[in-house]
Amino acid sequence: MTNKNNAITLKDWAYLAIAKNSHQIFEREGEVLEDRDPENLHQMRVSVKKLKSAIAGFAIALDLPEIVTEKNITRLDHSLGKLRDLDVLLHVLNQDYQPLLAQSEQKILNKVLKSLNKQRSKELNLVRKTLNSQFYFDIQRGLQNWLEQPKYKPIGNCLIDFVLPDLLLNQVSQLLLHPGWLVGVEFAEGAIIPPQMLNQESVALILTNQDSSLHSLCKLVKKTRYNLELFSQLYGKTYHDYVDLIKRIQQVLGQIQDFYVLKKFLEQSLKSAIAIKMPDLATHLLLARYRKRLEWETKKKQ
Repeated sequence: MTNKNNAITLKDWAYLAIAKNSHQIFEREGEVLEDRDPENLHQMRVSVKKLKSAIAGFAIALDLPEIVTEKNITRLDHSLGKLRDLDVLLHVLNQDYQPLLAQSEQKILNKVLKSLNKQRSKELNLVRKTLNSQFYFDIQRGLQNWLEQPKYKPIGNCLIDFVLPDLLLNQVSQLLLHPGWLVGVEFAEGAIIPPQMLNQESVALILTNQDSSLHSLCKLVKKTRYNLELFSQLYGKTYHDYVDLIKRIQQVLGQIQDFYVLKKFLEQSLKSAIAIKMPDLATHLLLARYRKRLEWETKKKQ
């Protein structure tokens, strides 16, 4: 049986990654359907994302069933993701912001939370429908069949030590060259000029204008982290330190993105700008986003 102690080829490591994340998805399925703890959904979605990264990262070595594609795993991810976003919104609004608001705004927020819970019930039904669909059963069966009788392309027989640097180089290069790193910076004769200390309004304007770029960077950071984590056992402390830094960057970018999702939902529910109907909440959100931007600038310099 292949394990990390005897895995020596590219196909060995591909099998380990697909097997681990497939099994974790299957194990969480029942708990997600029961909906007793939002953490189960979160962990299942993380495993789906890691499986998608593994399929993409090891594509040169894999001969997978037609149903098991990065596109189909992404479709599953999106189904789970909508429900997960609502869980995050509910937690943040209940735990982080409601206690800070005046009673008048708490009443308004309670109505928003009621609407949010109704929307969550609808999304939960859609997730249950997905996990009971022929589409999901076909993916599950395809993965199980492949794990029982895996098939690979010829390059899969190469020793992992021989191909790993080239395997990771493309992923790391994409990350380092992503335009999201340049959000808020200026250029002078080709040199990068980092942003000076910005006020809250300037930060809000920069982040709003560059939302799509930062969101794209966040997804790539997450994908890179998952791919690097696959091979942590093969490298030393410096490698582990970089993986840990990427994880922290991912968390900050994810939190910045959460503000956009939160703002969008609130304004849809309120049918108004947040600052008009809930000025206290708007102030707290602006301050929190400003602090995350400063944290992001610190992480970029590390």
